[in-house]
Amino acid sequence: MGVTHRISQSLGQILGRRVVRQFGNPHGGPGRLAGWVMAHRSSNRRRNLWVVSLLDIRPIDRVLEIGFGPGIAVKEVSRLATRGQVVGVDHSEVMVRRAVKKNAEGVRSGRVDLRHGSVEELRDLDLGPDPFDKVFAVNSMGFWPDPIARLRELRRVLRPGGLLAIASQPRGPGANAETSAKMGLQIKDALGRAGFGACRVEQLDLEPPVVCVIGSRPREA
Repeated sequence: MGVTHRISQSLGQILGRRVVRQFGNPHGGPGRLAGWVMAHRSSNRRRNLWVVSLLDIRPIDRVLEIGFGPGIAVKEVSRLATRGQVVGVDHSEVMVRRAVKKNAEGVRSGRVDLRHGSVEELRDLDLGPDPFDKVFAVNSMGFWPDPIARLRELRRVLRPGGLLAIASQPRGPGANAETSAKMGLQIKDALGRAGFGACRVEQLDLEPPVVCVIGSRPREA
C-alpha cells in the first residue's frame, strides 16, 4: 500500500468521523447541511413517523421528545395531540432554529415548546409541573453520557403508566439486521435497569432495520 493511499484513507476516516459528529450535534455551516439532509431524507421521515405511531398519541397527551432534530416527529405529534402539548429538547442550536421554523404555527399557539438543551439538563429546563404521558427519542440515546441515569430521569418526568420509546437505526460499515437485533436487546436491557416495565421491541424494515423499544413507568402500588 503506497503512502498516498494511506494518507487518502486517513483523511477519509477523519472526514467520516466529522460527518458522524455533525449528525450527532449539528453546528455551523456543515451542521445546517446535516439538518437539511435529515429533514429531506425519506428514511428519516419514515423512521420518525413510525415511532410516533407506536405511541398511540391521544388528543390531550403531553409529549416530550429528546433530540428532535429538524422537527419531523414534533410536527406529527402536534397534529395528533390537538388539545395537548409537545415539548422538545435538542442540544443543537441549528436544529432548534430549523425545527421552530418547521413548527411555527404550533410554537405560536403554545402547543409546541422547543428548547435548546441536553438530556443531562432536564432538571434545569423547567419543563412544567405536569408529568408527560409519552416520552421518546430517535437515534439519540447513543450520544447520551450515562444512559441509565438519563433513562431514570426520563422515568421521573413520566406519569405512572406513561410510555417511553427509544428508537435506533445502527449505522456504519457492517450494520445489518443482526446488528439491529442486538441493539434492540441492549436498549431493552437498559430500560429494564432504569426501572421501566412491560418492555417490548418493535422493528421497521429499513436497511438496516430500525428498532424501537417501548416501556412504561410502573403504576403506583
